[in-house]
Amino acid sequence: MIDLRRLHALRAVHQYGTVTAAAEALHLTPSAVSHHLRELAREVKVPLLEPQGRNVRLTPAALVLVGHADALLARWEEALADLESYRAGEAGPLRMCGFTTAISGLVAPAAGRLRRADPGLEVKVRECDTDVAVGLLLAGETDIAVIEPTADAPPPGDPRFDREELLAEVLDLMVPAGHPLARGGAVRLEDAAAEPWIVVTPDGCDHCQQVTAYCAAAGFAPRIEHDATSWSAIWALVGSGLGVSLVPRLADGPGDAAVVRVPLTGASVPARRVLTCVRRGARGHPLVARGLQALREAVPERCAPSAPGPRTAA
Repeated sequence: MIDLRRLHALRAVHQYGTVTAAAEALHLTPSAVSHHLRELAREVKVPLLEPQGRNVRLTPAALVLVGHADALLARWEEALADLESYRAGEAGPLRMCGFTTAISGLVAPAAGRLRRADPGLEVKVRECDTDVAVGLLLAGETDIAVIEPTADAPPPGDPRFDREELLAEVLDLMVPAGHPLARGGAVRLEDAAAEPWIVVTPDGCDHCQQVTAYCAAAGFAPRIEHDATSWSAIWALVGSGLGVSLVPRLADGPGDAAVVRVPLTGASVPARRVLTCVRRGARGHPLVARGLQALREAVPERCAPSAPGPRTAA
């Protein structure tokens, strides 16, 4: 009988490239991961690692086993979900994570909704970027991740994960109060081509790349003059008349900031896709299903398009 923990260790080495990195992700020592792999190799009677310079790599047999491990671990998640249906209470914990604006606009309201409906339910929330969220899912340290489909996200069809679109969130043009673009209702993105631009550029945030891509689709390259590391800084810079920015509708800022959200129209209305992601096989778990339903119910109406029209998804 193969120990599933050993399959999990093998898959982590395949995911992270080295025993040391896999051990860090799984919160184990490298010697513990190596022990799991040695025992697994003994059980399946084939070598799983081979030398590669000063490191090791998975053998062809190990790669075959990784493919089966994905299916086996997904079935194990399904078994856990079925067993949970027979357990009393469903007390949790339910662990959810997501990027900054997803936490404020979706996860926090969903967690509050769950706690109000069931005060005994333990819900734990963690703010993190998509790459960290994927690692937490893989390590079994979170149950639901709210992510963007960036390069760090698992691709469609990844056998380890089950991802589903939660919403396509429209972005607005943010301008200083009294700006000419704030006076006539909706505008086209290309109307802001001559403006100085402000972007968010912390590690793990794709806002700068998204702004550049959306503006390119509208036929111009944005003149980026200011960088920020938070949405509150964006609010302050725009409110001080230093430029304009694109802001997702989930993002919020100080109520006294001198800024105006201007809806966009035309052929290049930007929107970003927001996904829920769980381990494959876990979507039927009763607690996970409740969390996903709470997230769907938390999607605010303001995130929908202001008027019909094409959208560019990130």
